Amino acid sequence: MAVGRLAAVTLDCSEIAPLVAFYREAAGLEPVHESESGAFLSNGDGVAVALQRVENYRRPEWPGQSVPQQLHLDLAVDDIETAETELLRLGATKPADQPGDAKWRVFLDPAGHPFCASVWD
Repeated sequence: MAVGRLAAVTLDCSEIAPLVAFYREAAGLEPVHESESGAFLSNGDGVAVALQRVENYRRPEWPGQSVPQQLHLDLAVDDIETAETELLRLGATKPADQPGDAKWRVFLDPAGHPFCASVWD
């Protein structure tokens, strides 16, 4: 049985509003939550797009990788404590810096890619 289910792909950006407008028109996604620091967009049918404002954001370079793509996965979990135990068992690590509250935590996959485990209401 899986620890959680993929709930969102989160994109870093310098400004939230322009991306909300873009993904509303490009993909039919509507904001479920929107603030200056982040947004959550969904069409109600599954995986969503989340946006997070990052200080000193640098646009990815494609196809070059001198500035790699900035995104991470979000896993929806029922219980954050159980999920943490299982994710660590599977090889994830938990960085000391945890900016979230009791509903979400940041982990790194075995290759160092960040992802979040979140309790989704």
